[in-house]
Amino acid sequence: MAFSPVPPGTAKGYTIGDVATDFELKNIDGNTVSLADYKEAKGFLVIFTCNTCPYSVAYEDRIIALDQKYKVLGVPVIAINPNNPKVQAGDSFEKMKQRAKEKNFTFPYLLDEGQKIFPQYGAQRTPHVFLLENQSKGYVVRYIGAIDDNYADADKVTEPFVENAVDAMLNGQEISVTNTRAIGCTIKT
Repeated sequence: MAFSPVPPGTAKGYTIGDVATDFELKNIDGNTVSLADYKEAKGFLVIFTCNTCPYSVAYEDRIIALDQKYKVLGVPVIAINPNNPKVQAGDSFEKMKQRAKEKNFTFPYLLDEGQKIFPQYGAQRTPHVFLLENQSKGYVVRYIGAIDDNYADADKVTEPFVENAVDAMLNGQEISVTNTRAIGCTIKT
């Protein structure tokens, strides 16, 4: 499956270089989470994902691996379920808690209650990744798109887009691919 760059200006929401606003969303443990809670973070992998999309399910282990690899380097995963649970019952808060426990999620799994955050970001699919860098001017968007170039088989990935972007950001280098097309299910509104 070919992943093509996303032409600039074709999606609403953030673009590369924009400063993302913080949010405060309910985590599966009942507490609220915001980016500001992570005082020492160098950045964040904000990933819009859910329980019910086969693409999101296919990526769950890779999302856990990304969190385990980069959280210790100051770039944790913050997963957000953007789906309306009235439309997609399998994405209810209770089902989110159940799925996170089954998979031993190592990261917050937040509910975009009222679906206010995903449109700000311009997320269109699950999963959809936004790499933010914590700079003096705020949370700067550095990468938007897919996790890698092969949702179906982690062993056949040739372009680990997110890893390449985070590694470049952490090393103070230019990110060579900043936009890819997110492949997955549409967000249920």
